[in-house]
Amino acid sequence: MKKLNQILYSISDYSGRWQIDHLGQRNFVVVLSFFVGLCSGLAAVLLKHAVAFVKTLVVDGMSGGGYNLLLLISPAIGIFITFLFVKYVIRDSLGHGITKILYAISQNNGNIKKHNSFSSIVASTFTIGFGGSVGAEAPIALTGAGLGSNIGKLFRLDYKTVTLLIACGAAGGIAGVFKAPIAGMIFTLEILMLNLTLASIIPLLVSAITSTSITYYFLGRDVEFDVISETSFSMSNIPFYIVLGIFTGLVALFFTRGQWFFERKFNLIHNVYVRWIVGSLILGLLIFLFPPLYGEGYSTISQLLTSQPANILNNSPLSAFGVDGLTLLAFAGGLLIFKTFSTAATTCAGGVGGTFAPSLFLGGVAGFFFSQLNNTLGFHEIPTTNFTLVGMAGVMAGVMHAPLTSIFLIAEITNGYELLVPLMITSTVAYLTICHFEEHSIYTKPLADEGKLLTHERDKAVLTLMHIDKVIETDFITVHSDATLGQLVQDISRSQRNLFPVVNARDELIGLVLLNDIRSIMFNKELYDSTLVRDLMIIPPAFVGQNEPMESVMNKFEKTGAWNLPVVNGRKYVGFVSKSKIFSVYRRVLTHVSYE
Repeated sequence: MKKLNQILYSISDYSGRWQIDHLGQRNFVVVLSFFVGLCSGLAAVLLKHAVAFVKTLVVDGMSGGGYNLLLLISPAIGIFITFLFVKYVIRDSLGHGITKILYAISQNNGNIKKHNSFSSIVASTFTIGFGGSVGAEAPIALTGAGLGSNIGKLFRLDYKTVTLLIACGAAGGIAGVFKAPIAGMIFTLEILMLNLTLASIIPLLVSAITSTSITYYFLGRDVEFDVISETSFSMSNIPFYIVLGIFTGLVALFFTRGQWFFERKFNLIHNVYVRWIVGSLILGLLIFLFPPLYGEGYSTISQLLTSQPANILNNSPLSAFGVDGLTLLAFAGGLLIFKTFSTAATTCAGGVGGTFAPSLFLGGVAGFFFSQLNNTLGFHEIPTTNFTLVGMAGVMAGVMHAPLTSIFLIAEITNGYELLVPLMITSTVAYLTICHFEEHSIYTKPLADEGKLLTHERDKAVLTLMHIDKVIETDFITVHSDATLGQLVQDISRSQRNLFPVVNARDELIGLVLLNDIRSIMFNKELYDSTLVRDLMIIPPAFVGQNEPMESVMNKFEKTGAWNLPVVNGRKYVGFVSKSKIFSVYRRVLTHVSYE
């Protein structure tokens, strides 16, 4: 394996130099983006076929009875196979796909492990095919990003080019799996939060178009949901689309916080087998009562969009109460609540999948529920199909904090461009609604809490990419608190600095001595033995943690007005950071990552 890698690197070195010499850097990146898009499209086709194949095997293997008890155990089997694959084959956590991409960009120099180029496809195939209540889109985005990262590393490209290829892979993955090239490109700009120039957008377009063309070739040009709008957009419905935006924003908030709540609770269960049992039991029971929670749920959305809503009650024991309007409304309300639990149970039990499909599912059900409730109560009659479609965009915009992605994605996968204005209204209102409660999306909050999230704000992004260990200076001479002025003067004579950290017997930083503060007495030999360092030291205006985010460090500089601040590990002295060093590294990182 090592020899194979060496051969690949040798070939890539030669071909990379040849391509750059003959094509130029920019054209070479476009060629690579085409290749990344090609691979991402093939990966999307493979995943779609694999999930459909496994799902067909599982469903055909079940009996055709009304209350199929196999629904109780089918998801558990799929999650267990996934768990074994991850634990014994991959031997690494797959985690949340989009969050992994964001982490690689902001904290890992664009490095995504090689197995991520295929492992998420295998794992999500078993999870979703056997009924796990998650989506395949985040895994395919991670797969595409992994391909982009490793192709970039193979040719030993710099950070900003590797990051661009990661974005190309993610765009290709989303574009391919949805047949939505515009949404795939906007996804990288809005969710991965890359500040790109017009020149760097071209590779994204190339990758997205290539991937979509591949899926067109193998899967046909049919959109995911072929919807015929009941009525055209009516101005009189605008107030209802605004209220729908508020409602879907609150549904997105419930889903987001529900995922975090379940994760915290499941993290208290340290035995992975117990987690699998508990999660699988919850998931199996929910699917038994609410069969639309099985798998991605796209068939349920199709039924709601094609005016066949009563079919969502098929095979549910709750259908014994009848299929009238109130029962259907109550069933849809149950789906809104329990989809959050089923998705969380799937991932917490060990399954692999994303939140794209759950967001679309919740949005479709939310739009249907809203329109049905409104029409049942006898308010202004509104078209159920249109509101079902627009609701999909609302919840997605809220969950992902990505209104543009949701607008164009829904328009592309439903041929719903005639409802572009309602899509814009509802998505914007939903986004504003959830932002009132949650500043960050379901993907970005874990990184934002740790100060590791890249944003569109350039200064903040550069500080996120900077690591404090790169700016710590350790060439300061430490002095003991019990040392005398005479001993301090000897240390001063050996130092090139005018600042001296004071430590105790446990090497804990307790103060500083500034050369300017003792200049008036440092040559008074009568004080050499009687004056101790502890009498001369001052307390630092602030302390910096060894792993503290750079944005926090800069805030401390701004608040204190200091030029140097001590770095500690716990209370032990490590070194100093200075504004001049930070500014120097800042300029270097800015040049390193700039797309200009």
